Amino acid sequence: MKITFLSILVLSLASFRLTRLLVFDKITEFIRQPFFDEVSEKNEDGEIEVYYITKKTGIKKFMGELLSCYWCTGIWAATFIIGFNYLFPVVSEPITLILAIAGLASIIELFIQQFIRN
Repeated sequence: MKITFLSILVLSLASFRLTRLLVFDKITEFIRQPFFDEVSEKNEDGEIEVYYITKKTGIKKFMGELLSCYWCTGIWAATFIIGFNYLFPVVSEPITLILAIAGLASIIELFIQQFIRN
């Protein structure tokens, strides 16, 4: 794989989207769930708020801390994306492109939401 500005941009957007998918998105909650304990508390307004606390020991604690840290997960997501692209370029190209387009779309959506609010 030749590294160009365009390839760095595509890989960066794909890494961004994969990171957000793992750390925040509802559809990957099942991946995060084994590494967190759910705690519910009633706030001052009487509403129930749910907090996720990492497990206390071992690999579940490590994975919980990793999945709760956007920056940490981002490094591993970037490593996976780059490795996948080097090892399996034909298979990884459409997956990386889909992630990159979804990443760019989410950035555009953020700007649109900010524009509409103001």
